[in-house]
Amino acid sequence: MRIGSILLLQLMFVFSFQSVAATPVVYAWPETLSSDERGDYPVALLKLALEKSGADYRALPSASVMTQHRTLRQVSKAQGIDVLWTMTSPEREQQLRPIRIPIDRGLLGWRLLVIVPDRLHEFEELTSEQLHRLLAIQGSDWPDFPVLQANQFRVLGSGDFEGMFRMVKFGRVDYFPRSVTEIWSELSERESLGLRVAPKWVLHYIAPLYFFVQKDNKELAAAIELGLRTAIEDGSMQALFLRCFGPALDKADLAGRTRIELINPLLPKETPLDNAELWFDPVKGY
Repeated sequence: MRIGSILLLQLMFVFSFQSVAATPVVYAWPETLSSDERGDYPVALLKLALEKSGADYRALPSASVMTQHRTLRQVSKAQGIDVLWTMTSPEREQQLRPIRIPIDRGLLGWRLLVIVPDRLHEFEELTSEQLHRLLAIQGSDWPDFPVLQANQFRVLGSGDFEGMFRMVKFGRVDYFPRSVTEIWSELSERESLGLRVAPKWVLHYIAPLYFFVQKDNKELAAAIELGLRTAIEDGSMQALFLRCFGPALDKADLAGRTRIELINPLLPKETPLDNAELWFDPVKGY
C-alpha cells in the first residue's frame, strides 16, 4: 500500500474516532419540526455556543415532539434530553440549571397581537383600557399566561397551539399575543386562516429566554455559558441575531408602536437586568 493511502486511512480513522468520541448533547427540538422556523435561531445559537466553548460536544435533535411540561421533566430527570430553551421562572430555575444569558435578547417579551383582518381599524382606535377588557388566548402552561393575568388582562388558557389560531379566526377570543420573532412566520405558515398583525400595539415585559440543562450538569452549563459569552464578545452572536430576526424587527417597527409595559411577577431576582448589552433596544435596533 502506498504511503498516501496509509495516511488517508489514518486520517479517516482519526476523524471517525473523534466523531464517535464527541459527547452528544440532545436538544429539545426534533427533526420533525425542522420546517418550523421557531427552532432555527436557538438551534443555531446552541451549536455556535458549543463550538465557541472549545469543548467536544455534538448537538443532536430529540426524538419526538413533547409538551413543554413533559420536556421540562425529561431534562430535569436526564431522560434523553440535555438542553432546552424556554422562558424562565423561579420554579424552572429551581427545577433546572439556567444559563442566565437571554438568548434572544428578550425578544420573547415583545408581543404583537394576532387578530382577524376585519378588526384592524378597531384595534387601531382602541385605548389601553379597552384592550385590557378584550379576551386574549395563551398557552395554559406558558409563563406568559400568569404574566397577562397579573397585569389585569382577560386571558383564556389552552393546550392546543394550532387551536389558538383557530379561536381567533372564529371569534372565540379577540387576539393572540405572539413574540415579534414568531408572529410573521406563524401567520405565513397559516395563510389560509387569513389572520393579521394588529396595528399600533406592542405588549412588553421582561421575558428571559434561557438555555436550561439538568441541575447537576454543571459541565455542560459552563460550556454553553462560555460559548455564549465568547460569541457575544467576537460579534458572532450579534451577526446570527440580526440574520435571523432583522427582517422581522424591521417589519414590526417596535419603536413606532404604542407600548404597554407589563410587570413580570415570575421574574427571578437573579435576572441580569443591569447588563444592557444582553437586552434588545428597539431604538438602537439591537
